[in-house]
Amino acid sequence: MSRTKARFKNWKAPKIVHGKPTKYNWNVLYPEGLKLGKNTDIGAYTLIVAKHGVEIEDEVQIGSHCSLYSYSTIDNKKGKIVLKKNCRIGTHSSVMPGVTIGENTIVGAHSFVNKNLPSNVIAAGVPARVLRKLPKKPRD
Repeated sequence: MSRTKARFKNWKAPKIVHGKPTKYNWNVLYPEGLKLGKNTDIGAYTLIVAKHGVEIEDEVQIGSHCSLYSYSTIDNKKGKIVLKKNCRIGTHSSVMPGVTIGENTIVGAHSFVNKNLPSNVIAAGVPARVLRKLPKKPRD
């Protein structure tokens, strides 16, 4: 059994209540707008604002202290966020409204993602930009 499969052998989605931390200490506003895939790993103190939709597909990892905003009160942008299968978001990163992050993509720590990122790349920065392409095989 691979390390990933062993790690999530007994995985269960946490109870999610608007504005209350989950048992893993991450928080969701408007949980009715959240679609959470299987075997996800979301770090403590992450905030997910799902008012206009947030879809987190299977096997996604999100570091601690991240923010996913499906709407922004600063510029009134709104839109669904989609984190495709097996993507990884580094600690302290922010994902803005309407962004899709592709399958197997890795976002470096402290990044600001305000545009879509393709599959199989490493991206980082403020704003995030593609640094290099990855092989198309999924990690184990």
